[in-house]
Amino acid sequence: MHPFHWVPALGERHASTDPRPAGGYPAGTTVTTLCDREMRAEVGEVAWLWSTCPACNAEAHRMVGGARQPASV
Repeated sequence: MHPFHWVPALGERHASTDPRPAGGYPAGTTVTTLCDREMRAEVGEVAWLWSTCPACNAEAHRMVGGARQPASV
């Protein structure tokens, strides 16, 4: 298990280490992301198809000790 969770917000998929409720972050929940911004979570199937925030992706890979991979859809 990773120390972060993915959350769609502001048109991209971001990662956060904020505690995540069972079932995910409810719409409108304010989270602090790995790109060091506060934003409101969004929900829906389409939201998970958004591109990944490059800064969150890089920090997530750093946290798990892996090389940075290009963000994919």
